Amino acid sequence: MLTKRIIPCLDIRNKRVTKGVRFQNNVDLGDPVTLAAKYYDEGCDELVFYDITASAEHRPVDIKMVAEVAACVRIPFAVGGGISSMSDISRALMAGAEKVSVNSLAVINPDIIAEGAKAFGSQCIVLGMDPIAVNKPDICPSGYEITIRGFREYTGLDALEWAKKAEGLGVGEIVVNSVNADGTREGFEINLTRIIAENVRIPVVASGGAGHPGHLVSVFKDADADAAIIAGMIHTGEYTIPQIKKSLHAAGIPVRLRW
Repeated sequence: MLTKRIIPCLDIRNKRVTKGVRFQNNVDLGDPVTLAAKYYDEGCDELVFYDITASAEHRPVDIKMVAEVAACVRIPFAVGGGISSMSDISRALMAGAEKVSVNSLAVINPDIIAEGAKAFGSQCIVLGMDPIAVNKPDICPSGYEITIRGFREYTGLDALEWAKKAEGLGVGEIVVNSVNADGTREGFEINLTRIIAENVRIPVVASGGAGHPGHLVSVFKDADADAAIIAGMIHTGEYTIPQIKKSLHAAGIPVRLRW
């Protein structure tokens, strides 16, 4: 049985880790390289970094930061934000990232998925999606619409149809970040995650809303997620990765343990 992955997420703004609720009211949490090393030492399975202001500031992802993280961890990590071309993908991978996440760019230019998968392999290309619950049955029959540019723009794309299209283009993994649940620490959007996971054949990562280990148990058992992204619950020090994994193990969730 494949183990479920626990993936700390570090949102980067002005070279610092930050965290907000539904993309607003962000607070400073520290240095990304220091936190990456900490979570690696605690036993996380992967890491993900989002340079959340890179696109708005019309600059590429911070390659220096990517290289510094690669030098201090020995686990896969993904980067996103400020990815606007094949050259950006190549630079991030060459700096040490194992995966590159495309979100708004993929909606605007879906061919970047196929081009990236062909050049670097599907395992290197991750689709990030920010769906929001809507009541537009004619446009979004799944009940969820894709937003882009940090939830600033609605696209008219149905979340499930977009996930299936991206899979067909060659994306290797999908991160489903619920706009409604983001940063609330009230639990993952189980229905949304389940809809995507049941209809694609590639790994699905749940994101948005984790507040305690029970939320992870639920998204693994009830939504069949392959991995879960966590942020606030560990950034605050309320929980550690060993504590979370022990709780998952006790609940019968297969996880990779170091102890």
